[in-house]
Amino acid sequence: MRGVSRLACAAGVRGLRGTLCPAAAALPVPGSVTQCGACVRSAPPLDACLCAVPYAFPWGGLVTRYKFGNAPGWAGTLALLLRSAPWVEPALEQADLLLPMPLSPERLQERGFNQSLELARHLAPRKTVADLLLRIRHTAPQSTLKREERLQNVIAAFAVDPLRTHELSGKRVVLLDDVMTSGASLFLAAQTLRDAGAAHITGLVLARTA
Repeated sequence: MRGVSRLACAAGVRGLRGTLCPAAAALPVPGSVTQCGACVRSAPPLDACLCAVPYAFPWGGLVTRYKFGNAPGWAGTLALLLRSAPWVEPALEQADLLLPMPLSPERLQERGFNQSLELARHLAPRKTVADLLLRIRHTAPQSTLKREERLQNVIAAFAVDPLRTHELSGKRVVLLDDVMTSGASLFLAAQTLRDAGAAHITGLVLARTA
């Protein structure tokens, strides 16, 4: 869908193999190009998107074990890996807020912990705010859906606490997720923050699919 293709390559997903556009499964863009054509045509809600590792061996299995194996103790190690990626440290230092991608109550009960929140608490505990960006609709896991179904799946799934929108006005935000697939969830969460007044949004993900 066009919304997914406009996902912020906004200076791209950096790290890994140079600059990559998050659209179309994070395909690399050539040479000194920093934005894909879709993002040039329509400004994305992310100003930048940073990633530590590909969701492939050996990282894929480790992230899966952390996320689905009730292993929150891995958060410190994975946060160190994420912090070590290029441009992540400056992004965290410049941010006013670090917001983890929220889970629905149903997903949180199923999983036992919010994997993005645990990473955030290790990265920048004083900047982490867990209850400002809300998941207001339970959805099917993105990993179970086809690419074109993912954006539709998360429409109207996010909201900012209506009594606290002033906390985002003019702020620099880092939006943290564990894995980027199509980027649909990150895209719509970022748009929600942008609509609430955030001035600058950096997406930060531990791993991305190829």
